[in-house]
Amino acid sequence: MEHTLDEIDLTILASLQPDARLQNTELAKKVGMAPSAVLERVKKLEQKGIIKSYSTRIDPAALNLKLLAFIFIKSNNRPGDNSVARQISKIPEVLELHHIAGEDCFLVKVRTQDAQSLLQLMRNQFGKIPHITSTKTTIVLDTSKEDNYLPFPKS
Repeated sequence: MEHTLDEIDLTILASLQPDARLQNTELAKKVGMAPSAVLERVKKLEQKGIIKSYSTRIDPAALNLKLLAFIFIKSNNRPGDNSVARQISKIPEVLELHHIAGEDCFLVKVRTQDAQSLLQLMRNQFGKIPHITSTKTTIVLDTSKEDNYLPFPKS
């Protein structure tokens, strides 16, 4: 579903994306509107599903989740059968799950404590999901950039 966003909406979104805790009065100053009008705009963006949620980014090392890996998964379930995706998405270590085109069916981003905990995850979680026929895991050595900020169109 496509939504038409005006310059004010884009300014609100660009301001909230890096700082979801931005006070409404500060946001109103940035947009050049009354705080009540900005609050109404934000509520409409939430109701339309454009603002999906507000979250806190936590340093994975603080939770001893130092290992980042991407897992390519092949499955033999029929087109339109989402059972594998539903089961994968329930695993807490799974941060992202993407249905992809090409040789593999899914690309999964996971965080675990170490290689041993990744092995346990593969055996005890992924290994028990019917229809998964193979996995290929890539372990990340270093991360240069990791965020979920969307680029905004240039005015």
